[in-house]
Amino acid sequence: MAKDLIIVESPAKVKTIGKFLGSGYEVQASVGHVRDLPKQKLGVDEEHDFAPQYEVVKNKQQVVKSLRQAASNAQTVYLAPDPDREGEAIAWHVAQLLKDCCQNIKRIQFNEITARAVKNALEHPRELNQNLFNAQQARRILDRLVGYKISPLLWKTVKRGISAGRVQSVTLRLIVDREKEREAFKSEEYWVFKAFLEGATPPPFVVLLQKIAGKKAVISSQKAAEDLATRLEKLPFSVQKVEKKQRKRQPQPPFITSTLQQAANQRFSYSSKRTMSIAQKLYEGIELGDRGLTALITYMRTDSTRVASEAQDSCRELIASRFGKEFLPEKKRIYKAKQSAQDAHEAIRPVDVNLTPDMVRALLPSDEYNLYNLIWMRFVASQMASATVEDTIILTECADTLWRAHGERILFPGFLAAMPHSSSEENVDLPLLEAGQQLLCREMPKEQKFTQPPSRYSEASLVKELEEKGIGRPSTYASIISTLIERDYIVLKDRHLIPTDLGRIVSSQLVENFPHLMDVGFTAQMEENLDTVAEGGKDWLELMRQFTGDFNPTLAAASKNMKSVKQGLPCNLTCPACGKDLLIKFGKAGAFLACSSYPECNFTSDFIRKDDGSIEIVERVKPEAVGECPECGSDLVIKKARSGGQFIGCSGFPKCTYTRPLPTGVSCPECGQGELVERRSKRGKLFYSCSTYPKCTFAIWDRPIAEACPQCGSPYLVEKKSKNKTIIKCPNAQCHFVKESDEASL
Repeated sequence: MAKDLIIVESPAKVKTIGKFLGSGYEVQASVGHVRDLPKQKLGVDEEHDFAPQYEVVKNKQQVVKSLRQAASNAQTVYLAPDPDREGEAIAWHVAQLLKDCCQNIKRIQFNEITARAVKNALEHPRELNQNLFNAQQARRILDRLVGYKISPLLWKTVKRGISAGRVQSVTLRLIVDREKEREAFKSEEYWVFKAFLEGATPPPFVVLLQKIAGKKAVISSQKAAEDLATRLEKLPFSVQKVEKKQRKRQPQPPFITSTLQQAANQRFSYSSKRTMSIAQKLYEGIELGDRGLTALITYMRTDSTRVASEAQDSCRELIASRFGKEFLPEKKRIYKAKQSAQDAHEAIRPVDVNLTPDMVRALLPSDEYNLYNLIWMRFVASQMASATVEDTIILTECADTLWRAHGERILFPGFLAAMPHSSSEENVDLPLLEAGQQLLCREMPKEQKFTQPPSRYSEASLVKELEEKGIGRPSTYASIISTLIERDYIVLKDRHLIPTDLGRIVSSQLVENFPHLMDVGFTAQMEENLDTVAEGGKDWLELMRQFTGDFNPTLAAASKNMKSVKQGLPCNLTCPACGKDLLIKFGKAGAFLACSSYPECNFTSDFIRKDDGSIEIVERVKPEAVGECPECGSDLVIKKARSGGQFIGCSGFPKCTYTRPLPTGVSCPECGQGELVERRSKRGKLFYSCSTYPKCTFAIWDRPIAEACPQCGSPYLVEKKSKNKTIIKCPNAQCHFVKESDEASL
């Protein structure tokens, strides 16, 4: 009897889903996209309704062959990629490749990987959603047109190999504009006054100066601060007014993609990309001892705060038993999603709220536990009663000055019982006072401060900004940020995103020549248009024609008018070697300073950009000699290649061009004649091969270490790096020796 075939996106889901279903089903994975536009050409026929020229993704031929073979033997093919636009596109492309193998192809989707959800999906299959696919297809073609047509202009005018992106470039503009605001900011001095007071009853408390002579206190110089301190010295304080109010503090809704990324960045410093990678694992399933492979959270790409009624019921039962019935609101909490939210699936929540973080802590790596714990707490808290807080405000006066203290007491914790307390949520008690009471001032310190420029974006604040402005979609935020970092347009430093000089000039070129495309409002409107296409309210071809009607003339003008900066950008610095102007240039290894009189003067230097935007030369440290050049006798030094690797070269360059690969100290295990040396592939990937190549072709990807294996005697070990740690292990597949990298004798 023929089996039904279920096709999912990732191999991890194959195991998780396979254990739910009987022998009547076969589960295979597409391993992401199987078809896409070609990489080496535009692949869009603009003259014939923007017809895309899809082709099977490189290295997916075997996957497609396996899917076709399985489909030929199946009674029904169920397409089960993720429940979003990208998943619908994967399903559509798979269907196109299988339609001649099986006539009965259906689409199913589920928000959580549980037996109940999967079986329910199989009982309610649907047809492919053409509108949803058209929205994804329109986005893909828009991005292709922008990237493939603007990038060559940047190669011509800035630096070869760089690129532009429809949404990424607007995001880059936000980061660059924020940096310009910071550089233009003029800091102003101001002074803050505090007074440490005591009443007839404890505790002592602190008040802050608010007003002077009925106006907001503005103290902008040391003299003004000292004059005020002298005037108020030894004058009495008295209570002017005491206000007490109770308020309800409401819980936040469960996480959506953007708020999860923000919270994980703020609490654990996880990048958006890392957060989504961890969430993907929690969604697809984790080995949990006796429980086996278990999915822990619902689908993590969503902008809906909707929660299934059954999940709310389970959560309310847990709250009543764990915290008490008084922690339950009278009615289930239903959160209103923003107008642009796609309500196809739920908010991010635990699949089984009764599987508490404590129950799985010993079975999860720390990052997976952290994220699950965060999601679990937020979901439980979102279904709990409000907290009741009492605010106390004490206004005191001294001569013509008014001072204020604010206290807060939690009368009923409500949802806060499920959340870890921060210092801002601790009780701040004030004494019981009445108007007219005299107070004793123990101390009146003053502090000089300066106004600060707007903060640089963190990943969390950038995601929030993108969401508020309607740029991109929650599922794209992680890739937007990681792409900008990979392109060297921005760097992440001290948890903040800073534009590089390359990012600055790329943004400047695009803003000047493509003002409409780089407009935040235009980009947000395009997202709304794509949503309308997905809902069936707009034809995707009409959207493409509207876009190209403005884009193509602008592109033609830019190809004529975009100014080249390859000769370098002025920086108001003079060359220390010859006195001529220095220029900022862009090489493969990044931006650097070079003399404008090259080749007469070959001075170059690294530089830093200070907070005010000015440039400062960085003195290069003379590299340590590692030998003598066999061609000219000068010192040999370790140099950095433009591709990012290292090599040994003559310090007399450019007069002497002698180079050789960087050795590792490990003899070639295959021929014994050469030494393993560091090399780079054509694509820039680091590997290690025999120095006698091509005589000996031995090569490995992992860095070899000149240390024998204590278990099997292998003459060398290798260093393996992952996202979380680096280990040293034996290269012998039959030997399982492993140790932490910091124990190695490097």
